[in-house]
Amino acid sequence: MRLFSIAVVSSAMLIAAPALAQAPSAALKAAVAAPSRTAANTARDKYRHPAETLAFFGVQPTDTVVEIWPGGGWYTEVLAPYLAADGQLILANAGDKMGKTLTAELESDPAIYGKVQHAGFPSVLGGTGVAPGTADVVLTFRNVHNWRGGYQTQDKQDYSLAAFKEMYAMLKPGGTLGVVDHRLPEKADAERERTSGYMKVSTIRRLAEEAGFKFVGASEVNANPKDTADWEKGVWTLPPTYANGETDRAKYQAIGESDRMTLKFVKPKA
Repeated sequence: MRLFSIAVVSSAMLIAAPALAQAPSAALKAAVAAPSRTAANTARDKYRHPAETLAFFGVQPTDTVVEIWPGGGWYTEVLAPYLAADGQLILANAGDKMGKTLTAELESDPAIYGKVQHAGFPSVLGGTGVAPGTADVVLTFRNVHNWRGGYQTQDKQDYSLAAFKEMYAMLKPGGTLGVVDHRLPEKADAERERTSGYMKVSTIRRLAEEAGFKFVGASEVNANPKDTADWEKGVWTLPPTYANGETDRAKYQAIGESDRMTLKFVKPKA
C-alpha cells in the first residue's frame, strides 16, 4: 500500500501536516475498472493512481463535481461512471476548441456520459463559468502551470490567481478543491514555472490561500523521485509526450511520468 507524505511546503517554509490516507471504495474501484475506459488510458493508471487520488480528495458518488480543463478526458472516463447514478459531473473547458476534444467520447455512450454538463472556464478567457456555490468538489489535474504561463492568452499574462478565485466561488462552503500538478523543486528559479510545466508546491499553496482556501493536506501518491524536473524541454521531455522524439526515449521511459504534487484544500464554511 502507498503511504501519504506528512511533509508539505507552505508559502514560506516547510511545515508538517497530517496524512489523510483513505482507501478507495468499491464504487470508486468499479469506476476505475469500468469497461468503457480506453486501453490507452488505463495503461497510465500506474502513474496517475486514479482510485487513490480521488479517494484522497474524498470524492463521493453523490457529489456535484467540476472537472477543470478535462483535455482528452482521461479522468472524465473515471468520474462519469462514478457519478452517473447519483451525482453530477460538470466539465469546465477553456472554450469550444478544448471542449471539442471530448465530443466523440461523450457521444459514444449516452448511458454513462448523457448526464455530463458543460461550462466555460475561466471567465478571463471568456468562459461562462459555473454557478457560484453549486459544486461539492472541484478537481484540476496538471493545469495550474498553464494558467501561470498565460496559456491561450495573447500577452501570456499569468491568470492563475483569477482561476483559483473562480474555483473558490463555484464551491459550496465546506467544498473541496483537489489539485494535481507537476512538481518543481522549491530551490528552482520561479520563472521556470512559466516555461517548464512544473510548479512549486509553495506557489500553488499561496494561490489557493490568497483565493480564500484552507490547506487540508498533501499526498505523495503521485510522486516520482526519478524525475529531476530539470529537463531542457520541460516536463514534456518525459512520457507520454517525449518531446525529444526517439532521442534517449528508453531513458525517459524508464523514468516514467513526472513527479507530481497532490494537494487538498477546503472552502471554509464560515
